[in-house]
Amino acid sequence: MGRYESIDYAAYAKWGFLLGAGLFLFGALGGTLAPAVVGSLGPLAKQAFVDAEILGILLGLFAPLVFGVALPLIE
Repeated sequence: MGRYESIDYAAYAKWGFLLGAGLFLFGALGGTLAPAVVGSLGPLAKQAFVDAEILGILLGLFAPLVFGVALPLIE
């Protein structure tokens, strides 16, 4: 029995992946739909959507690896 028995790693992995997928969708849809709705976007807005896509991919990949594989093994 580990010290961190009360931590629900599966829930963290699932919600981390879903948050990453949501960030990716926000960035992808925002980058394509916002110029159609608002018009031309400034470079700061374009970069914010690209950053959201990148963070979404990284979070979606690493949350299940960290919380679903690594942390339960080292407990």
